[in-house]
Amino acid sequence: MRSAIVIAPQNLIELWNVCTRPSKNNGLGFTLSQTKAEIDRLKRLFVFLPDTHKIYSEWEKLVTIYEVKGVKVHDARLVAFMKVHDLSHILSFNIRDFRRFGDEVIPVHPKDIFDTTE
Repeated sequence: MRSAIVIAPQNLIELWNVCTRPSKNNGLGFTLSQTKAEIDRLKRLFVFLPDTHKIYSEWEKLVTIYEVKGVKVHDARLVAFMKVHDLSHILSFNIRDFRRFGDEVIPVHPKDIFDTTE
């Protein structure tokens, strides 16, 4: 069975950051209109779920239980979003970042689902 790919507001916020950051600073150097067009395209392609007030309380539990510090709090927020929306898998190039959350989520690397041999 094939599952829908879901995006969170946080995904698009982080994408805006990377897209509008200059390439010399490890960004993509897109213009604002290019960035907006890309975000609009992704919202049409994938299921866009909203943030809710429950995400913060779930996030607070996770960062406490798993002793999350520094920039890793953003990963914990995605996990909280997933729990609130009853999502089980996260697609990420950095699956190691999500292993700390144990059975809370199942991290999946894109190479494990997309056939790149063709």
